[in-house]
Amino acid sequence: MSSPAVQAPAVAATDRRKVVIIGSGFGGLFAAQRLAKADVDVTLIAKTTHHLFQPMLYQVATGIVAEGEIAPATRVVLRKQKNTSVLMGDVFDIDLEAKTVTSRLLERITVTPYDDLIVAAGADQSYFGNDHFAEYAPGMKTIDHALELRGRILGAFEQAELSHDPAERAKLLTFVVVGAGPTGVELAGQIAEMSDKTLKGAFRNIDPTEARVILLDAAPAVLPPFGPKLGGKAAARLEKMGVEIQLNAMVVDVDYDGLVVKEKDGTTRRIESQCKVWSAGVQASPLGQQLAEQSGVELDRAGRVKVGPDLTIPGHPEVFVVGDMMAVDGVPGVAQGAIQGGRYAADAIKAELKGQTPDQRKPFSYWDKGSMATISRYSAVMQVPIPGFKKPFETEGYFAWLGWLALHLVYLVGFRNRLNTLINWFFAFTTRGRSQLAVTEQQVYARTAIGQLSALEKQAAESNGAGPDAEAAKTDTGTVDSKATDASGSVPTEGKDAAGKDAAGKESEAEAS
Repeated sequence: MSSPAVQAPAVAATDRRKVVIIGSGFGGLFAAQRLAKADVDVTLIAKTTHHLFQPMLYQVATGIVAEGEIAPATRVVLRKQKNTSVLMGDVFDIDLEAKTVTSRLLERITVTPYDDLIVAAGADQSYFGNDHFAEYAPGMKTIDHALELRGRILGAFEQAELSHDPAERAKLLTFVVVGAGPTGVELAGQIAEMSDKTLKGAFRNIDPTEARVILLDAAPAVLPPFGPKLGGKAAARLEKMGVEIQLNAMVVDVDYDGLVVKEKDGTTRRIESQCKVWSAGVQASPLGQQLAEQSGVELDRAGRVKVGPDLTIPGHPEVFVVGDMMAVDGVPGVAQGAIQGGRYAADAIKAELKGQTPDQRKPFSYWDKGSMATISRYSAVMQVPIPGFKKPFETEGYFAWLGWLALHLVYLVGFRNRLNTLINWFFAFTTRGRSQLAVTEQQVYARTAIGQLSALEKQAAESNGAGPDAEAAKTDTGTVDSKATDASGSVPTEGKDAAGKDAAGKESEAEAS
């Protein structure tokens, strides 16, 4: 039974303006930091205890850096900001009329009032309506995903070492990455590099250098946002490393032993592979749908909110949407878009404290600082717009790789994290070693086990006559739904069913883009 809803603890007993920020990603954290000296009380609510530097998540998955180096504790980062309070909880309700945000931590419901709201809840992996793929092909959006994937990659080599069946070994040593965007390219390159260098000579019955790495995408090119020139350079580098690039290939089914791909001509084929990873698309937080239902704001195909010029929603100049949740022409879903959006929202709030009205706000202007993607050690692609020139500056190779390293070091939070990352990079890129290769069984199976447990609890509740809407927590602001909002849904336990086959059974299409 859910605990009664409680009001959020206040930062201090003041009548100052209350600013609530949802999410501790780039948008949320940088907005909170921008408000450090403002005459407001800031409450940051996030479902994790850390700020995740997502662009380096693939390096956690492939053993280059530790998760703590790219995910500092949010409380620690903001501890010197006396006007800021950090609450842990998964926000599941925004009431625009009552101006409250409701979050859940385990069975505890917390209602937080606001005067200004910055929604920076980010995005999750999208399987294009085929969420059952997630059991067999985890995404790359959280630390849990990265640690699970690291366990799956290394576990595949360990299983292959024990196998004497050539067909089974081939399946275990085939790694498939779905999605040829920056994350997919970086991950495919690092799996190939790990196989060829880090694990070379570490096994006695298999040769890790014979591992097969496949990069799939329904699009006709690698790294489409970078253009054909840099995309072609990246593809050439990957192929030189032994990565098989298969384009115009749409994934239509995924199971424990492999996946089914539909070609452009409509024919299908199967790839036997135990270790798959999905990096093909994103879906904005479902909080966007709530904002749309209450304000009439439009959503795009990925569930992002089509905000106004000042990043707010119609009729609610106090509600800003930033980061991966906002849909603004010319603003890509990258860290810089979130950082600049969060800072803009914070500046707008500070300007209002000085007497500026919402209709006096200058429109949000995005400064495109360029795009980068690493391929392997000493190799990356970089595209940087130059003011006054129609074409951006493009380069690839060693100098682009150095630029990637420098930029990512700058945006890592904390001096110690930067130093530790630099040391790990030095050894990973100058030797064959990687310091973060430890894995546990729980890392591999926890996500699917928790999903299965959630499904069983839901079934038990329904069988006892308590439907998902049976419980509600009463507060002085109205009735707040307290049903479970498990984002992972009902996901079977990792592995096969009693018949040894995938239980999903139906073919459906997912466009990898």
